[in-house]
Amino acid sequence: MSQKSFSIEIKNRIKPFNKTIKVDPDKSISIRSFLIGSISQNISSNKNVLESEDVFSTINCLKKLGVKIIKRSKGNYLVYGKGLGSLNARAITELNFGNSGTAARTLVGILSTTPNIKVKIKGDRSLNKRSMKALIELMSEFGATFLPKNKYHFPLTLVSTDMPVGIQYKAGVSAQLKSAVIFAGLNSYGNTKIIEKNKSRDHTENILSGNHQAIKIKNGKERIITVFGKKYLNSININVPGDPSSAAFFTALTLLNKNSSLKIKNVGLNPTRTGFYDIIKQQGAKIRLLNIKKKNNEISGDIFVKSSILRSIKVSSKFYSRTTDEYLILFVIAALTKGISVFSGISDLSNKESSRAYEMKKILNQIGVKCILKKDEMKIFGKGMIDASDKKINVGNLGDHRVAMCAFIIAILTKAKTNIKNFETVFTSSPSFLKIMKTLGSKFEIQK
Repeated sequence: MSQKSFSIEIKNRIKPFNKTIKVDPDKSISIRSFLIGSISQNISSNKNVLESEDVFSTINCLKKLGVKIIKRSKGNYLVYGKGLGSLNARAITELNFGNSGTAARTLVGILSTTPNIKVKIKGDRSLNKRSMKALIELMSEFGATFLPKNKYHFPLTLVSTDMPVGIQYKAGVSAQLKSAVIFAGLNSYGNTKIIEKNKSRDHTENILSGNHQAIKIKNGKERIITVFGKKYLNSININVPGDPSSAAFFTALTLLNKNSSLKIKNVGLNPTRTGFYDIIKQQGAKIRLLNIKKKNNEISGDIFVKSSILRSIKVSSKFYSRTTDEYLILFVIAALTKGISVFSGISDLSNKESSRAYEMKKILNQIGVKCILKKDEMKIFGKGMIDASDKKINVGNLGDHRVAMCAFIIAILTKAKTNIKNFETVFTSSPSFLKIMKTLGSKFEIQK
């Protein structure tokens, strides 16, 4: 279900608004719900899942691996679990992950310890550029092989191991790598132990938490996740909340747009995902979290936000794992807030869909905002809200949804004449983005 390529042209500034919206469902939870449903026993029910390119890539790969998935209605699916170690593929099956780093790393985790798997794995142009070195090295520890040897970018051939043995892993900032290790450990002999100094996204653990026979978590100075190999997994019943990363873009727009307010309903507020909201509160954002509830170990609620006079900010590396997808929109806030903002510990942004900090620096330079980018730090010399109607922003074909969304928001706030190529990439995570922008009164032209 590939989107036709189109560009977006923007010339107008957005007017004040006062609205209530719902954002697209959470992508991370949606992808994991299909993966975990497929390796569990019996039939799992996944409700309100994100119907986007990345999720469809996941579903298509699982179907090629023999998983029966039935759509009952919009966002509502049944997954007929095959049980651990039961996915199978014909000898030269090709799995295409599209733009999804999440699907790629997590499904490679499952397949690495599934017997008799030999598949070709690849992604789109953007994903094929991203280094998979850390993933390959971890899965090799379980016994999997990747061909050709010493190649760390897709396309590759994955050959699973028939005798996987549990490993010990010191986790870093990547929740995708941590999830890949959990998935590989579930079908390995013995136990797999993951030691986490700083907690990253924990959606995988939350969905698996009903399986005490397979996973145990001990919280202390260090968080220790023990995965007990070769245990059965119970079916799951998931109702996916709204995506906090998608919500962050509309939150930022409201904060920066004069005389505006916005209520975003039913957003996931998992503490490992709310770094953005903690940071902007420190900046002076008028923001309230309402109707908080907990289901399937996931917290959700409504976000109410009003236009605010913000302060510049210094963001330390401790926020990185909780704010990975929101750094770019924070750069936009920093650029349109008076004063110097500094973001530290951001080197991992270079191994995303594009070299993200560098691409944002280029965009901010186009509207006259000075930035200094080092390997692990971005310094932005914020100008406050500016009229950039005499400036032009051009975004080429990066295949990066977050950069495209940021450029859109800068354009409608500053009136910079903007052309964003290959905007369809935004549909990988936020298919309702343009529809919501229209609801808020934004004017733009689509050029096919």
